[in-house]
Amino acid sequence: MGRIIVLLLLVAAVYLVWRAFGPQSWKRAMLFDAPQEPLIKGPDDDEEFLWELEKRQFKQRRAKEEAQRQEEERIRRAQARYNRPSPTDTTAAADNNSDDTKPAASDKNSPRPDTSDT
Repeated sequence: MGRIIVLLLLVAAVYLVWRAFGPQSWKRAMLFDAPQEPLIKGPDDDEEFLWELEKRQFKQRRAKEEAQRQEEERIRRAQARYNRPSPTDTTAAADNNSDDTKPAASDKNSPRPDTSDT
């Protein structure tokens, strides 16, 4: 009777080993080993979407930096133009320093002082 129990246990062990490691499990192993395309469940899983998002943010950042650089250049030029004396200002300043209280003797069109009130 002990031999029958050992034989039944041996048959049960072979059956369980066959079910666990038999040819059917080889197919399942090949299915799991095969490279599968990942399932995209949301936009944060999609590599193409993430790449496009990163490119868009880079372009926006670059455009913002360029606009800021152009604004700074415009301000710098305006300040340089405002602070720099123009050539006409230097001649006007030189004319203002001359003595304008004396009438020019050679200027015939200049008004004469009125002497009739004295």
